[in-house]
Amino acid sequence: MGDSKKARVIIMGAAGRDFHNFNVYWKRRTDVEVVAFTAAQIPDIAGRVYPPVLAGPRYPRGIPIHAEDRLDDLIRELRADLVTFSYSDVSHEFVMHQACRVNAAGAEFSLLGAAQTMIESTRPVIAVGAVRTGAGKSQTSRRVAEILKGMGKKVAVVRHPMPYGDLARQAVQRFASVADMDEARCTIEEREEYEPHTAMGSLVFAGVDYEAILRRAEQEADVVLWDGGNNDTPFYRPDLNLVVADPHRPGHELRYYPGETNVRMADIVIINKVDTADPEAIQTVEANVRALNAKAAILLADSPVTVERPEAVKGRRVLVIEDGPTLTHGEMRYGAGLVAARKLQAAEIVDPRPYAQGSIKQVYEKYSHLTQILPAMGYGERQVAELSATIQAVPCDLVLIATPVDLRHLLTIDKPSTRVKYELEEHDRTVLPLAIAKAVAAQKGATPHA
Repeated sequence: MGDSKKARVIIMGAAGRDFHNFNVYWKRRTDVEVVAFTAAQIPDIAGRVYPPVLAGPRYPRGIPIHAEDRLDDLIRELRADLVTFSYSDVSHEFVMHQACRVNAAGAEFSLLGAAQTMIESTRPVIAVGAVRTGAGKSQTSRRVAEILKGMGKKVAVVRHPMPYGDLARQAVQRFASVADMDEARCTIEEREEYEPHTAMGSLVFAGVDYEAILRRAEQEADVVLWDGGNNDTPFYRPDLNLVVADPHRPGHELRYYPGETNVRMADIVIINKVDTADPEAIQTVEANVRALNAKAAILLADSPVTVERPEAVKGRRVLVIEDGPTLTHGEMRYGAGLVAARKLQAAEIVDPRPYAQGSIKQVYEKYSHLTQILPAMGYGERQVAELSATIQAVPCDLVLIATPVDLRHLLTIDKPSTRVKYELEEHDRTVLPLAIAKAVAAQKGATPHA
């Protein structure tokens, strides 16, 4: 089939799933030509190029990345035949609005299935996904790693992509220490996911080319732990698929893409944060999960909150800083920090919005549901500086840091501060160890290299 007959494809993405889908599916389709990516959710992605070294010989100039708000014009300008949607943590309604938008502009709309984009591993794979961003994947992944280490297994944590820098250089990344993250100039968002794992002694892999990443991880570990981002489906075919649901957002398991897909595919659904959720909301989530996937085991879990210096909170005016993505496209109005501040009787939760600087002010304009809390946004050096300036401008007695990584290691906070932490505590502590032992017992490969 000549080039003139090839279907012209635009991939809608957010610098993660879109690149993966291209690498493992669209790149191998000789009957299509990918003419553009579009970018959403993540700042400063549009205007770049998916580099030729990753795109392959059929794309000697690479593939341009445009802002998603130009999609309608791009379909016409690039004579696109098909637009494929390739990002996550969005409502079903949002996905269908995009489908209508694409169809009205004259193109076909498609969604790839999980089975079309999952890579087989020679090692046992345990996947941790979720219904929504902020449900508790991070503490669940840490708990899984803890169980595996207790079994004497060497763990390679493969983290969902966050390629915010030089894509070619970030094709395969390996992190064993904070020094590795410093050298790679990791963003706050990356460090929040990587540091807790390396602190436990796990290797962390991430990047852009997830087949090459997997092959590298397989050389160094007994088990691959897929630590999913947003509420995306796993990039690797799991031997055990764990999915976390959030009773603080009951009903979202039925209304978000691909969160519903995750629930339907799950071996175990962990309903997290039971200790701080409304009992009726817990029952709603449980009933919805059973309706979607009668075969999945359901495990209730708490995420108890601990504060480094709890005595510092009572009676103080507190600035609460929470995990950025959880608050933004995760649509949470609060997190562990606000829960802790209220429990420990802070005199006032200071509203940071009047003091927001630069792009942080724009975050509040875009995500109007945010009021009392400051999202820890740090997608680049400029935004980190603006986050720091915002913190400095807020009149408060104490900064309460409820992010997975200690922000005091990344920016200067010239105010009294303390840290909030949270871990997973299952109500039945036998379920995960037994399921993990069964998955790991199905050994698929040779002994890892020294």
